[in-house]
Amino acid sequence: MKMTSLKLKKILEERLANEAYRTSYNRDKDTFRIEWKESKKGMTITLPNVVAKYNQRGEVAIVELEEHIKEALRIMNEEHHLSGMEKQIYPVIRSTSFPTTTKAEIDLVYKDHTAETRVFYALDLGNSYRLIDEDLLDKEGWTKEHIDEIATFNLRSLPVDYKEDQVAGNDFYFIATQDGYDASRILNEAFLEEMKANSKGELAIAVPHQDVLIITDVQNKTGYDILAQMTMKFFAEGRIPITSLPMIYEDKTLEPIFILAKNKPEKN
Repeated sequence: MKMTSLKLKKILEERLANEAYRTSYNRDKDTFRIEWKESKKGMTITLPNVVAKYNQRGEVAIVELEEHIKEALRIMNEEHHLSGMEKQIYPVIRSTSFPTTTKAEIDLVYKDHTAETRVFYALDLGNSYRLIDEDLLDKEGWTKEHIDEIATFNLRSLPVDYKEDQVAGNDFYFIATQDGYDASRILNEAFLEEMKANSKGELAIAVPHQDVLIITDVQNKTGYDILAQMTMKFFAEGRIPITSLPMIYEDKTLEPIFILAKNKPEKN
């Protein structure tokens, strides 16, 4: 069957039928909105994007969308608390261009990390998570320092299993557990120090997107070129892209670098 925006709208209305929801269609923007009637919290779907996915992947694209919508609406309608949920709080890495406020214009809790990255904090809800905002923090009477301490402690408890690859005399290590916190492991200083202690050359680190951390023991100039290409490729393909610039790890600091082809990097 040839999918169209109107057919997709009808399918979503049928599958998401619930007396507590309100749905609407914006013909000009070709978008479908579903929200809780009472709170007006909800989400807007750009229909042509889903039609394109359907044409590539078929029915599975609609099934996945339905699951994401239901999960998002469930979370929006829950009352969240931090007390008693301390073990479910983790840091997440985002780019400096990532919004620092929610759609409801509430400030998110974050701290600066590098010139390219910031650290936000997530309350893990199982199949998804919610970024922690100032309102949630105030409700608990917590400080930013307290939440950072808890999140960093929990991060250290995550395994740092990696796959190793050697390319042109350089060692590459990939952490990609798909637990939502792969890039966050860049904040595990003990792990970075261990990798640095065992490196033969310079230690470079990349967080192209949320679901991967690349650590490279760079032992020759080619290593920088390979890392640059690899980081750019991962950045372009990532679900939540972070930065296409790798970083040099030295003296417990991370310095983003521009890698010029066939040359040693220049510091940003």
